[in-house]
Amino acid sequence: MTQPSAVPTASADILPRLTALAQELAGAARPAAVMDRLARALSATFAPDQLAIVLLEMDLNRLVVAHNVGPAVTTDDPPLQLALRRGPLVFSTDVAARAAALGAVVVPPAPGAWMGVSIAALGNTIGAVSIAAGRPGAYGAAELDLAAAMAAMAAIALVNSRLVQLLSSGKREWELTVDTISHAICIIDAQGIVRRGNRVFADLVRVPVTALAGRPWMGLLPPTWSDLVARALADPGGPARELRQGDRIYLVGAVPMAGEVAGDAVLLFEDTTDKHRLQEQLIQSEKMSAIGQLIAGVAHDLNNPLASVVGFADFLSEAGEVPASLAEPLLVIRQEAERAANIVRNLLTFARKQEGERRPTAIRPLIEATLALLRNQLMSLKVDAELEVEPGVPEIEMNSNEITQVFVNLVNNAAQAIAAAGRPEGGHIRVTARPWLDGLAVSVADDGPGIPEELAPRVFEPFFTTKPEGQGTGLGLSICQGIVKEHGGRITLEPGPGVGATFTVELPRGTRTPRLTPPPPQLVAHRPLRLLVVDDELPILHYMRATLESWGHTVAIASDGSEALERALAQPFDAIICDLRMPRLGGREMYQQLAQKHPAVAERIIFATGDTVRGDTLRFLESLGRPFLHKPFTLAELRIVLAGVGGSAT
Repeated sequence: MTQPSAVPTASADILPRLTALAQELAGAARPAAVMDRLARALSATFAPDQLAIVLLEMDLNRLVVAHNVGPAVTTDDPPLQLALRRGPLVFSTDVAARAAALGAVVVPPAPGAWMGVSIAALGNTIGAVSIAAGRPGAYGAAELDLAAAMAAMAAIALVNSRLVQLLSSGKREWELTVDTISHAICIIDAQGIVRRGNRVFADLVRVPVTALAGRPWMGLLPPTWSDLVARALADPGGPARELRQGDRIYLVGAVPMAGEVAGDAVLLFEDTTDKHRLQEQLIQSEKMSAIGQLIAGVAHDLNNPLASVVGFADFLSEAGEVPASLAEPLLVIRQEAERAANIVRNLLTFARKQEGERRPTAIRPLIEATLALLRNQLMSLKVDAELEVEPGVPEIEMNSNEITQVFVNLVNNAAQAIAAAGRPEGGHIRVTARPWLDGLAVSVADDGPGIPEELAPRVFEPFFTTKPEGQGTGLGLSICQGIVKEHGGRITLEPGPGVGATFTVELPRGTRTPRLTPPPPQLVAHRPLRLLVVDDELPILHYMRATLESWGHTVAIASDGSEALERALAQPFDAIICDLRMPRLGGREMYQQLAQKHPAVAERIIFATGDTVRGDTLRFLESLGRPFLHKPFTLAELRIVLAGVGGSAT
């Protein structure tokens, strides 16, 4: 029988076909491409009427039809199953009889010729090929050998393509994994050549990831880093070393690379800038907390003697027996004591940490207190400050402590900017308050060097600062902006290079219902009171007894809480004026014991204290719902408190 022209008849025809197929398969990187090239080669070589290829999908572990020409087939098709289990096989015109003899349950509808070969790799069958033609005697042993050779070549190509896929997938997974790590990673061989690096490292050295391999690490990193990086590579596994580049801080360390090649190492760069800033912020917070506690102690220690000075000055002024020549010195003593008390009060306001309520507040006293707080610092920097409040500026619903912090920061920044200019004559700060919409706007303008326009958009960013390193955290303006936004307002900047800068704080009036301030109690005469004064400061006990007795009251004194507790339980008192912080037994502890033993007497306590900087102190005083005196208090304030419990002012 004459063979079809498409089927080779001599080795001279077979070798070129196999060579061509090998070349095509060499360029097939995917399993689908391998099957496509195999199907084209089989079709061109054997001119089949039906060609089917099944392949095992590794991921799903199941057979799929990879190629089909002719009637549709499934993976359960008998010829394909026969090829998988028994191939290579070839049948001619007696296909049905031969198939039955081989145990096939079902045979194809008697083609003229059929071949079946399995696709096997590494000892495992991973697919099969079924080739059928209607020409009897079309395929024989030679054709079967050729088909088996083609299938074997395809099997090798399949294994290779899958290995390439695994390698590519592993490489991609490695890239995705290391690119998600925040550390900059670079692998360096023993000769100092970069083998690969992640995207963070590429961004660090400003080189594309694809251009890293093959370059010496010394040519990629900043020259100032060379010495420390070389030390890290010479001591892989040793301690990390700190590097600095501009305002960024890095830790660099080396880890020996596992494997057969000695000397390879992995360089790790960790950007610790934000961590350092957070640590500095924490340290600063701890410092401020310590300063707050220090201020509380200092204020208490100062307010006690100031209370005596103010009290005796008031007492002598009211006595009417002071010679005319001493009237003016006595007035100066009174005024200077009040001045010192205001300074302490400003310190307490600035250091107070408890959350204060928002209350309608006038802006003039608040800014005046701010400038008074900063007076000495402004004088040392040769900076003058003036305040102008236009008519019609309303009271604002605000947390006065927080808004004070805003203006302290703005005025302090302006003064430091003027000082940085180095002008011998110093400079000037102008604070102006004016009506704005339903609220007010306060501008803080200085005649310093100003802020460049390109930096102006960044001044409110956290951690951004134009001050030299170590002189600023970059948090002040961002915190101020947050405070003002919480109050429904905003801060704006008008940069003026060479002509100073102006920060403007705009605050709405607020939407809360204004609180009605109750009128002061009427000071009407009452019967004399029996009073107990408790304080560990003898001068305070002295002037309180002298003053209260001159008003007609009966006064007993105690120098600590233990003595006061015994007196309060032993005899009745109309009111007990008690210091809060005392040795042995403090005022709070005395109140708690008294409340357990005699609640009615405990309700007669009026506390006097020079320390409300601590939130727990203020909360305790406010929880009682009773008036309290803040040292140094005036005799007018003392009269009001006593009037509230039935006392009188004489």
